[in-house]
Amino acid sequence: MKRIALTSLSLALLGAAGAAQAQTSVTLYGVIDTGLAYVSHANANGDHLFGMVNGTLSGPRWGLKGQEDLGGGLKAIFQLESGFDPGTGRLNQGGREFGRQAFVGLSGNQWGTVTLGRQYDPSVDMVQGLTGDNYWGAAFATPGDVDNYDNSLRVSNAVKYVSPVFSGFQFEGIYGFSNLAGTTGQGQTWGGAATYGNGPFSIAASYLYANNPSAGRVPVTGANTGWNSPSSDSLFNTIINNGYSTAHAVGIARGAGQYVFGPFTVGASYSFAQYKPDGLSSFQTQEKFNVGNGYVNFQLTPATLLGLGYTYTHASGDTSANYHQVSLGADYSLSKRTDVYAVGAYQHASGSQRVNNSDGTQSTVNATASISDFGFDSGRSHQELVLIGLRHKF
Repeated sequence: MKRIALTSLSLALLGAAGAAQAQTSVTLYGVIDTGLAYVSHANANGDHLFGMVNGTLSGPRWGLKGQEDLGGGLKAIFQLESGFDPGTGRLNQGGREFGRQAFVGLSGNQWGTVTLGRQYDPSVDMVQGLTGDNYWGAAFATPGDVDNYDNSLRVSNAVKYVSPVFSGFQFEGIYGFSNLAGTTGQGQTWGGAATYGNGPFSIAASYLYANNPSAGRVPVTGANTGWNSPSSDSLFNTIINNGYSTAHAVGIARGAGQYVFGPFTVGASYSFAQYKPDGLSSFQTQEKFNVGNGYVNFQLTPATLLGLGYTYTHASGDTSANYHQVSLGADYSLSKRTDVYAVGAYQHASGSQRVNNSDGTQSTVNATASISDFGFDSGRSHQELVLIGLRHKF
């Protein structure tokens, strides 16, 4: 009896799905990416780690996206995307059900696309695709992801406009509302980007500004809640920059270029991130991060891609630190949907950095290495990481 009931229900659901497809196009998609990693000096005591690390090349996710033709070149579009941890099944992005993306909008062939909801910022849409992160993910990203190179930050309560492509040129802008009554100019996020592509050459530039409202923060003499903007996520996920989570605002300028010739892809990028304090911040001198990155990919065979990257990060202002990071990658496609990969990275840190202490105070200490945004505090001046993984797309 149960089998008959379930079969009937399945047929009913298939019929409903067929009726929906007659009106609109809906796609179910996803990525599962997980692997085994070795990390030297994985904590402040300098202990080594061998374990499972997820989402190295692509953040694990599943989602629904669709469109409806409204006529005259106009379409209604939507996308819901949920991030998760394959190792535990937990939701990522702070436990949000659709923490990666959740938006609805209208798209027109002549005037572009307007979307409303939780979305990527323009630097991710237009600059990130020209960087090593687009191919190799976190292992090639900026130490601490201080410049949103690896997309730690998304924008909530956002309206975004993306232009059509004009002879290889395209631009977009975003504004995230604070939704805070009586606090004009606090808690909002905004940004813009432009890109140009002509054959094998592409270039892009962007700027992102995020504001941390005063509500929830108290002066330096007491405890504080750190970054609590209602329109943008926190970038302060590692020891490299978590001492600046009480910043009044963050501004990030980025630029990148890429050139493809034969089996080679060569790219370079630069970013300038500013963490700006006010009277409620636990630091009082602006911290600046200058980041230069370069990479070379070599398509050894149709199924095999090799990559080499280097990132230099210089912190100045409140502290002074230098981080040198070298990254290697190899990816082999078993099919169009499944690949296996190996990545490795080495980072060396010098100078000083601001850190949060367990008793709520802050101090300046010798800079310690923490590769990309994996979040492993080495407690040492250097750190190594090796990871072997499997990725499947559906």
